[in-house]
Amino acid sequence: MNSSGILVSGASGPIGAALLPSLKAGGFAVVRLVRGSASGKDQIAWDPSRPLSPDQVSGFDAVIHLAGETIVGRWTEAKKRRIIESRTQGTGHIAEAVARAAQPPRVFISASAVGYYGSRGDEILREDSPSGEGFAAEICRQWEAAAQPASAAGVRSIQMRIGVVMSADGGALQKMLLPFRLGMGGRLGDGRQWQSWVSAQDVAGAIQHVLNDDSLQGPVNTVAPNPVTNGDFTRTLASVLKRPALFPMPAFAVRLAFGQMGDELFLASQRVEPAKLIASGYQFQHPELRKALRKILGVE
Repeated sequence: MNSSGILVSGASGPIGAALLPSLKAGGFAVVRLVRGSASGKDQIAWDPSRPLSPDQVSGFDAVIHLAGETIVGRWTEAKKRRIIESRTQGTGHIAEAVARAAQPPRVFISASAVGYYGSRGDEILREDSPSGEGFAAEICRQWEAAAQPASAAGVRSIQMRIGVVMSADGGALQKMLLPFRLGMGGRLGDGRQWQSWVSAQDVAGAIQHVLNDDSLQGPVNTVAPNPVTNGDFTRTLASVLKRPALFPMPAFAVRLAFGQMGDELFLASQRVEPAKLIASGYQFQHPELRKALRKILGVE
């Protein structure tokens, strides 16, 4: 792909914090879709709940859509509605604008998540594995379906099914650090559930890889090649921080504290393989959890 303009939504999160510098280092001019008012030539204002003008996406080489309401929080009916609508409306409006653009981008990349697969025990999950059960799976099915207008219009479209993102700039890892640094961390439930994790740097690297590999389209599992069980994850994090992990949280306590979200995000087992990334030759920067955590947390 030629080094030219890329339009990015949701750039303020941990993935955006890793992606934008790497795109700019690669010679791309990055323009951000921002909520509210735009400030400067490198921003375009948008409201995810409203249609986007095709002119606003016309002429870009690529559109990368990462925006969406956080899924963290108790899943009340109102929260569930906001989660679904923020993904389906925003994704749908961008995809429709891409489809109708006078000069459509060559590629449309939208975020999705490994929640697509539901909780599947020890089953190895690849891109062609069927979707699972539960609200998280339903979110992802609707999210991915909302991207279809771009694909139907002939634009190469990719849905990045992202795992648990490891970043020092926010997300799941940041929320875990305080209890673990205090020596109060521990496994969730029996700890045997699989966690498919990925560093924010590898999400950014995978997106750049997808931009440049015209053979990739459809769902792409964006996870490190070595998933771990929750028990292994908590022991490794505690070890990297040089703290004990003596406070397991039984499954009933997870459900009591977090409700349905705890059941589907913390206790669900997803053993996901990045089959398409591996087959297409992507070289992971952080394939192993311990080394990834040491790098991200600056621990020598």
